[in-house]
Amino acid sequence: MYALFEEAGKFQTGRVLSEAESSAHIELESGKRVKVKAAQLLLKFEKPSPAELMREAQTLSLSIELDLAWEFAPDDEFGFADLAREYFSAQATLSEQTAALLRLFEAPHYFRRAGKGRFKKASAEVIQQALAAIEKKKHIQEQINNWAQALAQGQCPEPVQAQLYKILFKPDKNAPEYKAVVEAARATQKAPLALLQQAGAISSAYQFHWQRFLFDNFPKGTGFPALQAPAIADQLPLAQVQAYSIDDSQTTEIDDALSVQGLGTGQVTLGIHIAAPGLALKPGDAIDLLGRQRLSTVYMPGHKITMLPDAVVQTYTLQEGRDCPAVSLYATFDEATLGLQHTETRVERVPIAANLRHDQLDAIVTEAWLKDDNFQHDAGTPEPAMPRAQLAFLFRLAQHLKAQREVVRGKPENFNRPDYNFRLVGNEGQQPQGHEQVHISLRQRGAPLDLMVAEAMILANSTWGNWMNELGVPGIYRSQASLLPGVKVRMGTKALPHAGIGVPSYAWSTSPLRRYTDLVNQWQIIACVKHGNTAALAAPFKPKDAELFSIISAFDGAYTAYNGYQAGMERFWTLQYLKQHQITELTATIFKTFPGQPPMARADTLPLVLPVLGNSELQRGARVQLRLGAIDDITLDVSGQFMALLDTADATGTDGTQAPEDEDDSTAAGPIAIAMDMDDAPAAEVNPT
Repeated sequence: MYALFEEAGKFQTGRVLSEAESSAHIELESGKRVKVKAAQLLLKFEKPSPAELMREAQTLSLSIELDLAWEFAPDDEFGFADLAREYFSAQATLSEQTAALLRLFEAPHYFRRAGKGRFKKASAEVIQQALAAIEKKKHIQEQINNWAQALAQGQCPEPVQAQLYKILFKPDKNAPEYKAVVEAARATQKAPLALLQQAGAISSAYQFHWQRFLFDNFPKGTGFPALQAPAIADQLPLAQVQAYSIDDSQTTEIDDALSVQGLGTGQVTLGIHIAAPGLALKPGDAIDLLGRQRLSTVYMPGHKITMLPDAVVQTYTLQEGRDCPAVSLYATFDEATLGLQHTETRVERVPIAANLRHDQLDAIVTEAWLKDDNFQHDAGTPEPAMPRAQLAFLFRLAQHLKAQREVVRGKPENFNRPDYNFRLVGNEGQQPQGHEQVHISLRQRGAPLDLMVAEAMILANSTWGNWMNELGVPGIYRSQASLLPGVKVRMGTKALPHAGIGVPSYAWSTSPLRRYTDLVNQWQIIACVKHGNTAALAAPFKPKDAELFSIISAFDGAYTAYNGYQAGMERFWTLQYLKQHQITELTATIFKTFPGQPPMARADTLPLVLPVLGNSELQRGARVQLRLGAIDDITLDVSGQFMALLDTADATGTDGTQAPEDEDDSTAAGPIAIAMDMDDAPAAEVNPT
């Protein structure tokens, strides 16, 4: 005896070996033996053979017209044999019954399954809806096939073009556009990105990177709603100083300025003045919510996305010629020994005498000019607005503070690799398009003006971090347990040492217009100024406040993404520089080697890291001549073919000096260093530019 049964939505036949009340053992045509529940058995028969029965039934089922079968079917629940007798004849054969079963089972939009070969026909309305859905699905599949065919032929349909970044970076795998790309990629055996490039979906490499960044981080765009910056209600005293800011020419968010008092008296007071949006903005207000959403200004060559609207920034920025509200740290030093005597923090209005631009002054404010009063530049060289004596003191103090930190660090900061400035010609302050001429200029780390600002900001961030901790006021701190390789800089609410900088605690507080963590810390510092020993009760954020941990988590993610994009865009423009200047060869220094993989090299005169092909035996520190390979503006890939060994490896490091192991995200490192070689980032932190 044979049986037909259903298992996992499929119909199978076989010879019955044995049968009990609740189950039967059946041998399939393949020889496999299975145990089948009685509820699964639909037919028992002696002949024809199982294979012949299924062959005849499948052929007959194709001839059954569903509309006609639906008309013949009873309104109540029925079995497949009942329909066979209605559709074929009262003496429906076993093959006809099986054919009815197969046809009913594959048409759930006409007949609802009721179990063990029984069905109930659907209403006319349900059938109409189902048929419309089937037709729609068929049309969509035809559209997918057409799009896939077009992509394979090197043409990108407009609907696929419109969904480009979603398809590549956050796909809806049920979307027809995505399915078309997958189908075309499978048919052509190409990666989706390569397929879309070939089809012309990516017309601009720059726009590809820009739109991807926006898609991931600014899906609603980079514009701001119309908001009015609130006025500072506090009646602030006017500081009796003349303060000077030092920034790049492109900087519009001027957070910090410096002043010097008491030269020649034996006691000199350094004033570190920080713009005070925290006096007007409050946690939870509309502008604060904007800042908390963005968390930081995003920098890239030729453009930036500010954390706060420009109108708000201009309200609180330290603009020259104005008396600007500021949170000021006054640090008094012995003029001869430079020993720190005491510090004081005030909230006040500070006269800003001038906004100095170090890219215009670096060639003037040199170490020789600062240390020798008789040193004169060529006639016609403009003198900086800040008095020379004040700049000289600031430089001497910065060197002293740096040396003190290096004692704590246990080793000196050696940052002999240069930084690079990028300038785009042709965008004139507008969003770049990717075709602009790029100028890359050298900027040596530790230039006098850089050092003055860096050490002043480190002093402020460390002093305020210690002070908040003493008063029991929580803040957002950066810490590093040691200088051992792999020990990362972390953010938290505890005032822990920062080994990379060499300070007992470090709280970013000097860029409140550009970093949200700094704005949060400024609110806490203002509470310390106003309430002293009771500040912990009055500060906006209380000890163990969950909001602080939420801010830290969000900031870490956003800051990493922003730095990654900045690094990518600097690499993009470096590759454009190579093409614009037709550079096909360059010299580089090996800085990392990997077993069985190409060594990595850093170009000697450009911010470029690349793998070296053709000589896997090169050692760290070796200088080599490379021939550049093809440049891919989408993947930002370029490799160097080994040509010649110029200098053998130097055991002290990649550039003849001890390579620092500190990790921090100071802009002195440049984002390329952050992204490509975190171990080489410097400890000194300055304000972002």
